[in-house]
Amino acid sequence: MLGILVMALFMAFGVLQAETVFQKRSLTIKAWLGMTMGLMEMMWLPSVFAYIFDFTLTAQICALSLSALFAAVSCVFRASKKNSLENRADIDKGVDFSFILMVIFPAVVITAFLQYTHTFVNVDGDLHVGQSTYGDLCMHAGFATGLIGQSYPPEYTLLPGTKLGYPFLVDALSSTMLLFKTPLAPAIYVPGTVMCALFYMGFVIFAYELTGKKSAAALAFFLFFFSGGLGFTRLFDENGLNEWVVSDTLFGYYRTPTNLPEENLRWVNALSDLLIPQRTLMAGWMCLMPCLYLLTVSLRDRNIKDFIVLGVWAGALPMIHTHSFLALGAVSLGALIYTVAFQKERKKSLFLFGAYGLLACAISAYQLFTWTFPQTMDGKSLRILFNWVNNNGIGGLRDNYLWFWINNTGLMYIVFPIAAIFTKDKAKRAFSLGALVLYAISEFILFQPNEYDNIKLFYVAYLVMLPIGANAVVNAFCFLWNNGDRAWLNSLKRALAAVCAWVFLFACTFSGMVTIARECISDEVIFSSAHREAGEFIFENTPSDSVFLTKDNHNNAANVLGGRRIVCGATLYLHFHGVKYQSAQRDMYLMLQNPEANQHLFEEYGVDYVYISSYERSAGADTEAFERLYPVIFENTDMYEKVQIFAVNEK
Repeated sequence: MLGILVMALFMAFGVLQAETVFQKRSLTIKAWLGMTMGLMEMMWLPSVFAYIFDFTLTAQICALSLSALFAAVSCVFRASKKNSLENRADIDKGVDFSFILMVIFPAVVITAFLQYTHTFVNVDGDLHVGQSTYGDLCMHAGFATGLIGQSYPPEYTLLPGTKLGYPFLVDALSSTMLLFKTPLAPAIYVPGTVMCALFYMGFVIFAYELTGKKSAAALAFFLFFFSGGLGFTRLFDENGLNEWVVSDTLFGYYRTPTNLPEENLRWVNALSDLLIPQRTLMAGWMCLMPCLYLLTVSLRDRNIKDFIVLGVWAGALPMIHTHSFLALGAVSLGALIYTVAFQKERKKSLFLFGAYGLLACAISAYQLFTWTFPQTMDGKSLRILFNWVNNNGIGGLRDNYLWFWINNTGLMYIVFPIAAIFTKDKAKRAFSLGALVLYAISEFILFQPNEYDNIKLFYVAYLVMLPIGANAVVNAFCFLWNNGDRAWLNSLKRALAAVCAWVFLFACTFSGMVTIARECISDEVIFSSAHREAGEFIFENTPSDSVFLTKDNHNNAANVLGGRRIVCGATLYLHFHGVKYQSAQRDMYLMLQNPEANQHLFEEYGVDYVYISSYERSAGADTEAFERLYPVIFENTDMYEKVQIFAVNEK
């Protein structure tokens, strides 16, 4: 488990660096920012050195050494300024750690359970995952195992010769842990749990910074964690709970009240369907929360140092999570518009925001022009579409506009505009306008082939507005609860406040609770023991630059567990990444079905090994021909099937 120690060292070095960068912040905030910064360095620095040493152990050691050097310089600087920094009266106290821990602890426990049970759990030799990770996990694991040994910029192991334009740095972090001999499962779920915990911590800190109320921060987090709309109403009929629907919801495959496309319920629960399976989003949100926090304090203090740090932090986002980078830009634009239009010192605001924006653009430029823009433009991902997934594609909407959003996101959709209009706080107004800008962009422009993926932008607007909306809800509750002159009226008001509070919380969170409960009991077999053993054999006994001929199933042992290039990977991934795969897919079938007549294709694609299992046989693979042509270097059979590996050009 040396990789876990390496991760802990990066986080410790980040905390030491934060002692200098964030001198005026409380110990709790510095620890949060420092640990996040350490994980960002673990994602970024090995890839920087990979341009020189490839993604090898040498690159990892150089990256860790550079992070340690940053920490050492920070300590030296701190020591030289010790007298001037002691007993400072301008330390920003922020929210205390005990409160944060009390709020997020149950969420962290649930998250840790889901991260572990949903990440390649070995049960009698088979590998199990959860419902939400059955699809995406294989892609991320394949990136993690496939980055090892690659030169930079790296290629898709799913389609050799094609530059990897998908944000891959969170998977590179797992690759680093693999190089330090951490098994695949903990290399995914350990950092996953830590990143989620840091995101939760950051959200509470941001919510408190924006509202100044612990009650609003706690309510905002509760509403986020159990996010869900009014889909729970389908569980009831005229006789109460519908037992058949309840059973289908808890044990069916994707039948939860937050994710029913046929009923136009698409606003998924953030934990179950975003943070756990979508690792780039998880890392992106972890890194986004410090940006939102820094933007909050920057709007308040107008300190050039905060804007500079914000610019550097934001500039590192694109290849961690491009959607978070875009969302931050939209929110910042809205905040800039409000600040310039409605506040004094407009020239100073333009200068500070300009410095932040230019710095972020300068740092992100290489990432955007090397990876993001080419893949977006080549895949023709940008297009206009109004009202997200509610658009029926023929010029109309599936549901009434307002009903669609209220049914999907719940009662907070009604609260948000009211809270934004009636707040008098300048920071809340600035963030409200920023959230509105992001919401409007997401309602009209698609940035990827899969229209559903705009939820990654909508959810950031939702995150930004949650503290503001929660603050309004708390104020309304306090208005009803506070004592008046007459005892009977006080009792009536408090009874009304209690009933309204429980009804509101139930309506806002019950769908999310049901979804999380379903996710906790979900269990799917992703690899049988034969595939698992074959994948482990490939990882340990074949060169890292080998090319395998396999079918394009997403749970591809040669790619996911073995980390090897395959002629054509899962087209579901490639299509939604905007990658052209059709010719490779056609050639893959030709080689499987008639290897003797297509030897030129084996040479063209540089095929070194052939992987034959039930997937390949279902695609018409000529097993007898492969047995005549090539030697078998691995063969295994379990209760499900038989797996064979043939050496075409063993290195």
